[in-house]
Amino acid sequence: MSKQNFKSHARYVPLWHFVTSFAILALLIGSIVNFVKSTEDNAYSASLLILVSLILVSIFWYARRFALVAQDRAIRAEENLRHYILTGKPLSRQLRTSQIIALRFAPDEEFVELAQRAVNEKMRSKAIKKAIKNWKADHHRA
Repeated sequence: MSKQNFKSHARYVPLWHFVTSFAILALLIGSIVNFVKSTEDNAYSASLLILVSLILVSIFWYARRFALVAQDRAIRAEENLRHYILTGKPLSRQLRTSQIIALRFAPDEEFVELAQRAVNEKMRSKAIKKAIKNWKADHHRA
């Protein structure tokens, strides 16, 4: 596995992110075109194809969204525990979830100071990631 850093940490699954999304979009567009060109005899089945397309769009979106929300909660709990182990105190409640998710890439040596900086300077997640000197890889994020 290649070394992970700020530029290479984003993870894409080509079959899901590109092929499946394109196929669902093509199905939606094709079903709308089919409905527009339909006659009275096949308008019902053409409208059902649009409905199926919209259901697939919804499933595609929410399957990913629900997984990310669950992972975000787990990351928040893990990083809060890590901060507690290192300092004896929980993470500041002023940190947004996006900031905590960015902090997971910081090694223990940088984590506490960077967490405090993130609160004091209201750093965005991208700035937090760029401030990390020794990147700690996370290969388990889906």
